[in-house]
Amino acid sequence: MFCKSDAAGYREVLPGISMKTIVHGELTLMTEFRLKKGSILSSHEHIHEQTGYLVSGRMILFIGDDAYEVVTGDSWNIPGGVLHCAEVLEDSVAIEVFSPRRDEYLR
Repeated sequence: MFCKSDAAGYREVLPGISMKTIVHGELTLMTEFRLKKGSILSSHEHIHEQTGYLVSGRMILFIGDDAYEVVTGDSWNIPGGVLHCAEVLEDSVAIEVFSPRRDEYLR
């Protein structure tokens, strides 16, 4: 699968948090998240392993019992089944890959 950059296709999933599935395969899925300053991603967990990269911005990422100040260029991995949440400190853009593929994120 190949996907050209396109400004369309984002959907708001929580107040101040929009996402778009960029590309996916049989086993993985890549998304772009646009996060507005002050938005909160509440604590949750899922079966998917989640690997992310902060393209721009700043946020606090909570993974299990640990808290990290994430700045542009930082990356993370969250194993499946681990509670995590985030507090967005600046307008931010994050790219995340999920495995197995999150079918609910397909268009």
